[in-house]
Amino acid sequence: MLGHWLRDSGRRADVVVLTKAAHQDADRRRVTPPDISADLLESLDVLGAGSIEIYMLHRDDPSQPIGPLVEVLNEHRRAGRIGAFDCSNWSTTRLDEANEYARTHGLEAFSCRSPGLSLAQQREPPWPDCVSADDAGSRAWYERTGMPVFAWSSQAAGFFAGVDGPDVVRVYGSEGNLERLRRATELGERIGHTENEVALAWVDVRTIHPSWGDPFVEEWRAFHRHVTEGSRPKTSPADFREDLELCRDLAGAMAAGR
Repeated sequence: MLGHWLRDSGRRADVVVLTKAAHQDADRRRVTPPDISADLLESLDVLGAGSIEIYMLHRDDPSQPIGPLVEVLNEHRRAGRIGAFDCSNWSTTRLDEANEYARTHGLEAFSCRSPGLSLAQQREPPWPDCVSADDAGSRAWYERTGMPVFAWSSQAAGFFAGVDGPDVVRVYGSEGNLERLRRATELGERIGHTENEVALAWVDVRTIHPSWGDPFVEEWRAFHRHVTEGSRPKTSPADFREDLELCRDLAGAMAAGR
């Protein structure tokens, strides 16, 4: 569908395409140079595109040596098939190893990472081999390196929007997260926004780039400006300071694992 739209709309130059590769199948992990290349060529064919701006490895396989993976991604970049390359669900240790290999060999390094991150902490991974960034070590690593993040499940699979399926309960249904939901609801009611918007603003306030499907992007951005700058005139300075304190409390509660 996207490939047809890109061809028919005449707006390819206006679009940044991100696609993923190297997801495991039923038989094996697929984080290998041949699989990375095969997935890329298939994506280029399906999209009808000469290149892909952002190419992201969906999973990692720590049993694979890092050098050939960095080498094959650089090969495709030099050939003009991809722009930046990134990774999802890689540990910070593995990413350090990859970028150190790139540095010592004069190659391009990974430019961002896509772990799970939301105001709600995961009790367990939603799928096998998933990596989240809600621990103190990961947060310190991002502050130190300044690496951009596209956070998947930044809405906690709908936890803050009232979704109550078995998988949501399994992953996010902890007492700590119910308390975060209560406090997000309290703040949202005060400033006229939903719990989900509060949760998204928390992710953005952490200087990490959320990935979501919310259609009310402009409204959310207005709310974010309110949280970070106090730009909504209906809120007094005193109320705004209290709202900021609530946001800081939410961040502190998550950092403390509460």
